[in-house]
Amino acid sequence: MASLEPFVPEYWCASCRTPFLNSAPLDSAGLCPLCRDGLRAFEGAYSFGAYEGGLRRLIHMLKYEGVRPLARPLAEMAVRALPKDLVFDAVTPVPMHWRRRWSRGFNQSELIAREVARTLRVPVLKATKRTRFTPPQAELTISARRRNAEGSFRAVRGAVVKEKRVLLIDDVLTTGATAGACAAVIKRAGARSVTVLTVARADRRIGLAMLRGLGRGKNSVGAVQ
Repeated sequence: MASLEPFVPEYWCASCRTPFLNSAPLDSAGLCPLCRDGLRAFEGAYSFGAYEGGLRRLIHMLKYEGVRPLARPLAEMAVRALPKDLVFDAVTPVPMHWRRRWSRGFNQSELIAREVARTLRVPVLKATKRTRFTPPQAELTISARRRNAEGSFRAVRGAVVKEKRVLLIDDVLTTGATAGACAAVIKRAGARSVTVLTVARADRRIGLAMLRGLGRGKNSVGAVQ
């Protein structure tokens, strides 16, 4: 754990933290076209490290081997990625469908969220529910990930998120399709803002041409993640 280092690519969006091959997609404020055009449902996305090597192994030990005590150190790493001036009213995990949770026995994002909430001294809210059993995102292409996530979440009845600054927790951020779809539901439920925090981020550096392809034909908040 001591050898793990933060993920700091040379070029990335100042808001969604998507890594790029060069600075061409970024404006003078450091924003990518999707964030400039309001096509992200979250205000920012932060991750501690790259999803590779030792960090990937630790996440797999928690997620697939059930080493639950790893949730605390992984959460501590994630919190290190947050700017010191950000303030949150609640923490919420990306939900898992009940069938997958029953099979695995736990939701790793919920375990990490509890530890993050303990560190930040804010409550944990179950703000969303996964409504469809979908294939794991790791098995899908970028466009398929977006389709897979669309319509997969709904707000939990009675969850009080109105005007709250919500921190959405997951273990890994790849394209952001899942986090974006979940954040959009939380925003529609009345949250003032949604910020995404993950332990790791997949380093899939993209160029301007690919980014334009992802955003083509999309004109609503949360449409492209």
